[in-house]
Amino acid sequence: MIEIATSRDITTCRLLRRRVFIEEQGVSEADELDDLDDEAIHLLAHLDGRAVGSARLLLRGETGKIGRVCVLAEARGRGLGAALIRAALAELRGHPGLTQAKLGAQTHALGFYERLGFVAIGPVYDDAGIPHRDMISPL
Repeated sequence: MIEIATSRDITTCRLLRRRVFIEEQGVSEADELDDLDDEAIHLLAHLDGRAVGSARLLLRGETGKIGRVCVLAEARGRGLGAALIRAALAELRGHPGLTQAKLGAQTHALGFYERLGFVAIGPVYDDAGIPHRDMISPL
């Protein structure tokens, strides 16, 4: 069973991100770690009671930024990524004044986010050695 909720367990979120971004995708620790975790809203996804995914939300004016979305390799293919994005959008809709969600999508995942209602904007850019493109969705 999939369960997703806001969490203050930043340590577990960082461990999941380390496994996916640093160990699996080769992102440097300097690029993965920043000083924004303390101000962010964190979502933690559990599958059968085990933490397997997370996402981070930052509130920026009228925009809710969804970032650091990750699901462990062994838990992929079960709809967890889509469930995390839907939970992120639901959380952002609960914050008055936010009008849109924004994220930086790895280009290979553009179709995934499009199916969830996001539209690509702007050019492709490099983020930690991985091609990305910004995407937005109205709230």
